Amino acid sequence: MAKLAEVPKASATQKREFTPAEIGALAHLYRGEVYRSTIWRTRLDTTTNWSVVTLGVALSISFASPEASSIPLLVVGVLIWLFMVLEARRYRYFNVWRARARYLETHFYAPMLDDGDLHTEENWQKTLAHDYWRPDYHISFATAMGRRIRRNYLWILTIQFLAFIGKLAVHPTPIKSWNDLVTRAELGAIPGELILLMGCSYLGLWAVFAFLTSSRDAKRAAERGGSQALG
Repeated sequence: MAKLAEVPKASATQKREFTPAEIGALAHLYRGEVYRSTIWRTRLDTTTNWSVVTLGVALSISFASPEASSIPLLVVGVLIWLFMVLEARRYRYFNVWRARARYLETHFYAPMLDDGDLHTEENWQKTLAHDYWRPDYHISFATAMGRRIRRNYLWILTIQFLAFIGKLAVHPTPIKSWNDLVTRAELGAIPGELILLMGCSYLGLWAVFAFLTSSRDAKRAAERGGSQALG
């Protein structure tokens, strides 16, 4: 992660005012970063759409008739996991461009609009320059995965799990006891209890993962305090 502390601090004497040409160049740089973040934001929407469409197809197949199998609702979980991994990877790229645009907003535009002082924080230009000289991800893959789970995929996986339970509960006829649900959950030689346990564990693990990464994000933000770090 590119943090402010990783770049040597500059003394107050190193502060300077930007020339009109430099301000123009920074404005074009900001536009470029916003454009790139917008493009990658669109790519995030694409993988989420794939997950929703895939789940919709599985729902259509499984609920097409009372005799239809519930297996598509299980298999779709693997595809959703794959899309989630792809989206987390894309989010790490998106976060680079988003962080740079946000950094310019908080260190250049906001101070200029507020009181005309472009140097409210020492050495911010050096931090941004360092990120251009040695570009790297600003967040870990686990952090990216956790954020995408909290934003989208926990809800998608919850719908998948509830749809699977609903399929077992109503087709071919409404269940009358817990044993009926367990019996219908059987998949070949795999007992129904194990299938249901795996489903609950699958959803529960992602929920716990999302909570842990959320706590780590909050802790990281609290430790950072008022200083701005890329990412």
